[in-house]
Amino acid sequence: MAQETKTSPSAKTEVLIDAEHQIILFNDEVNTFDHVIKTLVAVCQHDPLQAEQCALLVHFKGKCAVKSGAYADLVPRCSALLDAGLSAEII
Repeated sequence: MAQETKTSPSAKTEVLIDAEHQIILFNDEVNTFDHVIKTLVAVCQHDPLQAEQCALLVHFKGKCAVKSGAYADLVPRCSALLDAGLSAEII
């Protein structure tokens, strides 16, 4: 888990802050645009236009960050994407 340490100049206190993580969706030659879009809407709570744009980015660029947030929130979402046959990982 990525963490960042910040030191307050006045208090000389260190605080650990969780860095934001991302789910990266990768292109494949198996899934249809409709399947990817429907899965992003269901799993990542994208609206249909956002899901379509992500699907196009994945198709043309090879990958796209589809969700960001706390690691604990992303793990079940990434698992659901994988269960749906998509290729994804958390970074």
